[in-house]
Order: sequence, then structure tokens, then C-alpha cells
Amino acid sequence: MATSPTEPGGAESLEAHRVALTGHCYRMLGSVVDADDAVQETMIRAWRSLSRFDGRASLRTWLTKIATNVCLDALTSEKRRARPIEEGPAGTIFDELVALPGGHWLEPVPDARALDDGEPSRRALLRESIRLAFVAALQHLPPKQRAVLLLSDVVECSASEIAELLDLSVASVNSALQRARATLRERGVDLASYEGATDERSADLLSRFVEAFERYDVDSLTALCREDVAFSMPPYSLWLSGREAVGGWLSGRGCGCRGSRIIPVSANGTFGFAQYRRAAEVEGYAGPGHRAWGIGVLEVEGGLVARWTTFLDVESLFPRFGLPLDLPA
Repeated sequence: MATSPTEPGGAESLEAHRVALTGHCYRMLGSVVDADDAVQETMIRAWRSLSRFDGRASLRTWLTKIATNVCLDALTSEKRRARPIEEGPAGTIFDELVALPGGHWLEPVPDARALDDGEPSRRALLRESIRLAFVAALQHLPPKQRAVLLLSDVVECSASEIAELLDLSVASVNSALQRARATLRERGVDLASYEGATDERSADLLSRFVEAFERYDVDSLTALCREDVAFSMPPYSLWLSGREAVGGWLSGRGCGCRGSRIIPVSANGTFGFAQYRRAAEVEGYAGPGHRAWGIGVLEVEGGLVARWTTFLDVESLFPRFGLPLDLPA
């Protein structure tokens, strides 16, 4: 007999795991849009297979297996997603802006869509695991290694559980995990190595950043950045390095950002912001209001902004952050 939507394992029970599954799929795929699609496919497959769910594993483990396989299927035909800072040397404020297809770039994810509630220590681990730097490093792992590492170090499955989930031997799981961890160390990332970005000092940094941006005080903005800050704006491949270059961009070609409205958001386990430009400064728009321009993610190190990335795919990203595309005057 088919499972009722309200019984354990029914539609309501499946839906309770959506946030955790979205976080897992985002780590695997590097895209919140693709993660949403993967989770939807996971729910469809799970609903169709409910009659075969025997309860030997927990419902979340069973769903995670399905989601992992959905992601592995997707990754067979997808190139890895990247950040501009990984694609080539830093440019100059005079370089041409070249946009690459959206599927080329890593995307930000709202914390609320990827971090489910839990014990503080568990939530801290999950927050670190969606940092842009960590997710970018994951993209350099072969899909199976990526899955093994995430199932072990984030989902916290045992080697025998991972072997069953992925139809591998325990020896293969341990070997893949060893290689994956070595690759991440080579790329300078580790789940335990990040500086927390939710303390009072970082909250104050965001507050001062937002205030300086809305005043469009370029000197104050760059003073909040590290000397070697990396600045990028996907889908453009150009990225800039250093306070002087960032200041030159903001004062020159980026001066259309003057008069923007800034709304703080929580993204990728750290602080971010939604930027709305004056509608008059956005091609195809006019009037006294403001139009969505980008989702910024600030990666903080040593109390200063180390990487400032503004993602310009507003049509896809703003709705996922629960934000309108237009703000009235």
C-alpha cells in the first residue's frame, strides 16, 4: 500500500530534509540553481521509491544516497565550477570585461537554504563547509572523491556506510578519502582552518562596510580590505588584486554603484550583501527606484575583507535570497 503523505517517510517527512539536502547538493555541484534542481529530482525519485524504503537506514541517509547519485549523474557531463581568481592572473581596471556562461562559475548560496538547525558545533561545521573557498576547492576533486569526502567529513557517515551508499569497497572509500583530503590540503583549505566570520568584530566590519558603501566612501571601503584583497564580479572573468586596484575600479568604471542601496544577507556561512543600483544606472531601466545589481559575499581574514565577490546573476539569485528585483524610491 502506498505511503500516506503524512506518515513517516511520506511527503511531509521528505520535505523536512530539503534544507540538508540542498546544502549537500550545493557542496557537490557548486551551484544553488543546480542544487535546487537536484533536490527536486531527489524528492521525485524518493516519492516513487517509498514502497521500497525498508527503514534499515534512516530516512535522511536514504535521501542522501539518492541525492548523491543525482549529483554524480549531473557531474558526468558538467565541467567544474570556478571563481575568477582561479582562472588566470589578476587584471587591471582598464581590461575588457568578458562574460562567460553562468554555468562556468561558482554561485553563492543563502545560509537559510543550506544550513539546517542543529547543535552549535554541528552548525559550525556545516557553515564552514559552504564557504566559497572550500566549495571552490571541492570542484577540483573527481566526483566520486568529492562525494566520499562530503559523506565522511560533513554528513559524518562511517566508511562502511559510505561504501554501501556508493557501492564501493571500504578500502576504496578510505583510499578516495585520503586522496581527497590531500588535494584539499594542497589547495590550502581545511574544514577546521577557517576564521569564524560571525563574531562581533566581523559583524562590526559588515556594518561599517554597508555604511561606507551607501555613502560611497571609496577610501573607507578599501580600508576595510586587506592589502592583497581579491575583487571579482562573475560572470566577468576579470578580477583585481589589491586595495589600489579596487579603489581605482570603484572610483572609475564602477562609479555607477554610487547611490546604491545595500541590504545585508547571510551567504556561504559568512556575511554578504544584496546591492541595488539606482534604476537610472541600470541599462533598460529608469525612474527613481533601485534595481537588483548583485549578491556580494565577503570572505574575512584577520578582521579584514580578503575576497570580495559580487555575483551579478540577479534573475536567478535574488529570488533564492527572498529578495525583490526592484526597490521603490
